[in-house]
Amino acid sequence: MAAPVHDIASPIGVIADTHGTLRDEALVMLDDCELLLHLGDVGSRERDEEILARLAGLAPLYAVRGNIDTPGWGERLPVTQDLVVNGWRLHLVHDLADFAPDTACDAVLHGHSHKPRNEWQDGRLLFNSGGGGRRRFKLPITVGKLWADARGLRGAILHLPI
Repeated sequence: MAAPVHDIASPIGVIADTHGTLRDEALVMLDDCELLLHLGDVGSRERDEEILARLAGLAPLYAVRGNIDTPGWGERLPVTQDLVVNGWRLHLVHDLADFAPDTACDAVLHGHSHKPRNEWQDGRLLFNSGGGGRRRFKLPITVGKLWADARGLRGAILHLPI
């Protein structure tokens, strides 16, 4: 199946590891995005599917399954997802350990660790928006934005003001 293709002018909103909590501050920070990505660990309860519905109400949404996404709805999420945005090839996966290095992509977007990451490695952007829901250990609560346009592919980690 061919990867979905999007031509957009605004940033791509990225969130991961909500673990059943979608914060109002995250919704505000993602409000100007024309496309949203959830990188897994939405939640482990049936009602946590509402998180995806709320995000999809803001903009088209793509989500991948995390290790805690086990209810019936979570098992229907793909393990990986490929997208093309303004010609840039994005690969979504929850756990970076599950990424196949021979995958043709310009960026690997992942979650799982709750640790924000925005770095280039071996010609690819490795981007983890960090944990956007419940706090884990002393890690910050963050979401991310990506810009994929003629100027390049670049990301930003945004700390929620909580």
